[in-house]
Amino acid sequence: MVNLADILNARILIVDDHEANVLLLEQMLRGAGYVSVTSTMDPCEVCELHRKNRYDLILLDLQMPGMDGFQVMEELKEIEIGGYLPVLVITAQPDHKLRALKTGAKDFVSKPFELAEVLARAHNMLEVRLLHEETRNYSKMLESLALNDPLTGLANRRLLADRMSMALVHARRNKCAMAVVYVDLDGFKHINDTLGHGAGDVLLKKVAERLVATVREDDTVARLGGDEFAIVLWQVSGAGDTAAVALKVIEAVAEPYVLNGHPAGITASVGVSIYPAHGEDADMLMKNADQALYEAKHAGKNAYRISECTALKK
Repeated sequence: MVNLADILNARILIVDDHEANVLLLEQMLRGAGYVSVTSTMDPCEVCELHRKNRYDLILLDLQMPGMDGFQVMEELKEIEIGGYLPVLVITAQPDHKLRALKTGAKDFVSKPFELAEVLARAHNMLEVRLLHEETRNYSKMLESLALNDPLTGLANRRLLADRMSMALVHARRNKCAMAVVYVDLDGFKHINDTLGHGAGDVLLKKVAERLVATVREDDTVARLGGDEFAIVLWQVSGAGDTAAVALKVIEAVAEPYVLNGHPAGITASVGVSIYPAHGEDADMLMKNADQALYEAKHAGKNAYRISECTALKK
C-alpha cells in the first residue's frame, strides 16, 4: 500500500525552459517535503533522463523552443512500458489542455501557478502512479509464482510444457533433434531423514544451480516436484551430444555439498529421450525419458540411459 513516505520519496523531474519557473516549482515541491526533485531546461534531454531514472512524475511545460511538450510526450511513449505517461503538463493556453490529455498526459496545471493546486495535483498523480507500479509488480510476482517453482526458482511443469512445445516447433521447422533429460536424485530421502527437511531444501536449491550451469542459456531446467528435475535441450546433434550433457549432469550433482555446516553427498540417475527417434510429442518424450530413468536406477543408479523405444510413425 502506498503511504506518504513513498510519495515524498518519489522521483520528480521538472521540465521548463524558464529558469524562474523551474526555481519556483523546485521551491514549492521541496517545501512540501519532496526529497528527490531534479530539473532540466532542455526538452531534448527528457527521454534520456527518464531512461536512466524512471521518474514517477514529470512536470512538463508545453511551450518550449526547439522541441515542445507534445513532441516530448510522443518520444516518452516509445520508452514507457505499458504506455502510462507520468506527465503533469504545465500550460498557459486553455486550448492545449485537452490536446495534452489526448496525447497521453495524466493531468495539467495552469500558469500562473497556484501553490495549493500544484501540490494537490502532484500528490494525486504520484499516488496513482505508485499504485500502478505496485499493481504491476504484484502481477509480475503472481505470474512468476504461476510459472516457476517457489523453492528453486526453476520452471515448473506448466512453464516446462510451454518451453517443450516451443522446442518441438523449432525442431520440426528446422528438421533437427531436441532432447528431454529426466533427472532423479539418488538417496534424497536419506538427506531429509538424517539432516532434516531444511537441509533437503538447501540441497535442492544447490542442485538446481548446478543443473542450470551445465546447460546452455536457451535450454530449460525445470523442477517437476520432490527431487525430480527435467531439462529440455533446445537443439542437439544426436545421442552423443545428449549423452555428454547427461554425464555433465551426473558429475555436477555428485560434487560434494555442505548443508547447514554438515558435509553431504548425493548422486543422480538420468533418463534421456530424443526427438524424433523416441517420440514426436511432449507426452511420449517425457514417458520414454522416464522409462530410461527407471532403467538407470535399476542398473545401480548414478548413471544415465538413453531411451531404447522407437517413436511410432503415424
